[in-house]
Amino acid sequence: MVRFRPNVAALITRGEGQLLICERWTIPGAWQFPQGGVDDGESALEALYREVREEVGLKPKDYEVIEKREGYRYLYPEGVREKKARKHGCQGQEQVYFHCRLKSDNAKIDVSREPREFSRYRWILPDEFDLDWLPSFKREVYREVMKDFFDVVL
Repeated sequence: MVRFRPNVAALITRGEGQLLICERWTIPGAWQFPQGGVDDGESALEALYREVREEVGLKPKDYEVIEKREGYRYLYPEGVREKKARKHGCQGQEQVYFHCRLKSDNAKIDVSREPREFSRYRWILPDEFDLDWLPSFKREVYREVMKDFFDVVL
């Protein structure tokens, strides 16, 4: 039986629909959304608040959740799957995505927090997202998410 690790991801938008993407600290050119695992005893919303604060420095007062969708799944690739299974007991992740809108375009994004997840960030329009920024095993989920939340076909 395949087990999936609970995970949350944040689609943070501002102004005229610009979307926050962040470049992985350890993988230059790999851009993604803030995201992370749900800890034991934590709700998906609590995990969202914690992960967004840890990874990009925003507090819940800085944004509002305007939509939530769940059930997005992917398997880790061969080789990684065994390592993750030993660490988390799971062979993939099941994600809950939250569309969050900044309350002010002046909210400060800080990706220099420790432990460091991202090296930099930028704002793009959803249709500017490039699936080549992702490892291949995550692309189908991102394709679904962009269609479901922004009606963008990648």
